Amino acid sequence: MILLDTNLLVYAFDSGSPFSQWARETIADAVVGGGAAINAVSLAEICVGDADPSTAADRIRSWGVKILDVPAAAAEVCAKAYLRYRKRRMSQFDTPVPTMPLPDFFIGAHAKIMGWDLATADRGRFHTYFPSVSLKMPQ
Repeated sequence: MILLDTNLLVYAFDSGSPFSQWARETIADAVVGGGAAINAVSLAEICVGDADPSTAADRIRSWGVKILDVPAAAAEVCAKAYLRYRKRRMSQFDTPVPTMPLPDFFIGAHAKIMGWDLATADRGRFHTYFPSVSLKMPQ
């Protein structure tokens, strides 16, 4: 199973994106391989920017992508990674840092506890805070 980051779906939906072809190929390869999934966090992010959020889940499922809940076991992993991020940000910048974990931390923690690869175009946070997660990225 490969967990798909939200940005992968955004690029796949946007034919004008320079990552559109990569995103579509990554999704297709995952679906015919070991499977592809997003979690409820990614679905929520997609719905926020979608012209018709009521059909977003059905469109994603029509590609063969599963939509999963975030396992409760991911909470501690998410929190620990986010606390490291928050501490680092507060020491580097004199700006407030949200106390609630950002969506990427739920996604990264989900991939980590399941032992799944994560397809994303965003190396930064995932590589830094979830170094054991194998990332599938555009060339």
